[in-house]
Amino acid sequence: MAAIQPAEATVEWWRDAAIYQVYVRSFADGDGDGTGDLAGVRSRLPYLVELGVDALWFTPWYLSPLADGGYDVADYRTIDPAFGTLAEAEKLIAEARELGIRTIVDIVPNHVSDQHVWFKAALAAGPGSPERELFHFRRGRGESGELPPNNWVSEFGGVPWTRLDDGDWYLHLFATGQPDLNWAHPAVRREHEDVLRFWFDRGVAGVRIDSAVLPAKDPALPDFTPGTDPHPFVDRDELHDIYRSWRAIADEYEGIFVGEVWLPDAERFARYLRPDELHTAFNLGFMSCPWDADLLRTAVDDTLAEHAPVGAPATWVLSNHDVTRTVTRYGREDTGFDFAAKAFGTPTNLELGTRRARAAALLSLALPGAVYVYQGEELGLPEADIPRDRIEDPMHFRSGGTDPGRDGCRVPLPWRADAPYAGFGGDTEPWLPQPESWAKYAADLQTDDPHSMLSLYREALRLRRTEPGFTTGASGEPGDGSEAALTWLPSGPGVLSFTRTDGLICVVNLAGPPTELPGHRSVLLTSGPLDDEGRLPQDTAAWLRS
Repeated sequence: MAAIQPAEATVEWWRDAAIYQVYVRSFADGDGDGTGDLAGVRSRLPYLVELGVDALWFTPWYLSPLADGGYDVADYRTIDPAFGTLAEAEKLIAEARELGIRTIVDIVPNHVSDQHVWFKAALAAGPGSPERELFHFRRGRGESGELPPNNWVSEFGGVPWTRLDDGDWYLHLFATGQPDLNWAHPAVRREHEDVLRFWFDRGVAGVRIDSAVLPAKDPALPDFTPGTDPHPFVDRDELHDIYRSWRAIADEYEGIFVGEVWLPDAERFARYLRPDELHTAFNLGFMSCPWDADLLRTAVDDTLAEHAPVGAPATWVLSNHDVTRTVTRYGREDTGFDFAAKAFGTPTNLELGTRRARAAALLSLALPGAVYVYQGEELGLPEADIPRDRIEDPMHFRSGGTDPGRDGCRVPLPWRADAPYAGFGGDTEPWLPQPESWAKYAADLQTDDPHSMLSLYREALRLRRTEPGFTTGASGEPGDGSEAALTWLPSGPGVLSFTRTDGLICVVNLAGPPTELPGHRSVLLTSGPLDDEGRLPQDTAAWLRS
């Protein structure tokens, strides 16, 4: 097992960390019931150490009826029985920490489950009750209140309001089973601050904030007119006071936050990363960017520029539990990602997509800042086609069946090629069906193959951890020059080439003919073989030492 520096020895580890996203339900099944669990994760800690990651980000593992994959939380202080117990979570956090791997948990401040004790009490208490003030209950419009209270559109499509038998409507920007909380109510703020302390007390190193720009609402809940500023429920100024109070708690524990911040405005995005708010935020623009040299260079430049004024490190993400897997997306004619563009039957060239995904891995891992790896990316898994009668994602159903949903990137992982269901667990079929071809991606087959995607990720993460050229050396103070940790080199059309510190060079040929490598002393790693003349072929990346 590869040795990793003890967690306690690293200062501001999150600035250039490699963080692995664990979707527990699909990672590994320890008890053989077809659902991934904490026992499965604990059994695979040696694999994660060997992979070379610094932290694990767990999507929600709390008690949930799973109306939206666990993002409908019924109790933040209880582990869902399908995954295990609170004691097992505490043991997992401690065992991972002993191996040098930190834990990041997920918090969903915008909403809770309709099975949460607060919402059940609100339903029982009736219209006008104090219990309903914790949520957004309203009478409807129209002659008899039969119309929704406003014209908002759900994040999943359709009307974000549900009417009860007593005539009240309640707001849910996501699925019906996810009622939005009223963040103007002090009890909502107190509860979430207590939840943060609960998990920091149990040893977590950080918290990822889901839909971080949505919790605060205009109290009047007015109709939305495009172009309105401020927006009635996106990126409202009240959020910053909330996150400042959270930051004070995190600082007590030396914990960190990463926000899911979808905003096109760079200045407003950066506000969430001021020194007294969130530490980092997901770089979703880079993740959605097509496989195009000019567009990717712009995405990198824009990312570094918007982080520099507040001294925050960038984050680099190729995929997560919500988007089409990289191998599949990069093999399509449209290599970008847009929720609105998802459709059944989109053709893809997996050989091309895999070649590009390997190059993209080296590109993202070479950029200054932290990087996130979604489980299965290191195995080169493609998006799976889920039979329509097995789809569970509410996105599919709320679209009227036109959106394939997100289940295709959430299929349980293959661990052993010769075991039932590719070694995910026992003899019980997993909660989502694995494609018949899944065994060929199994971790045990890739472990000893020097040309596998797994071997590429392991070596890249090893070099990223041991080569001094990958660290920014930034202090984290605004204007400290951390953006200078990357310098672009002259390159031909379709080629990206840049240096980091200590002579490290990254070159990616996205669309050009085989290209000559810049002057260098040695080749550290390539995503694919160089040609016979030592040139970098198309859709290939190289790390060099000058």
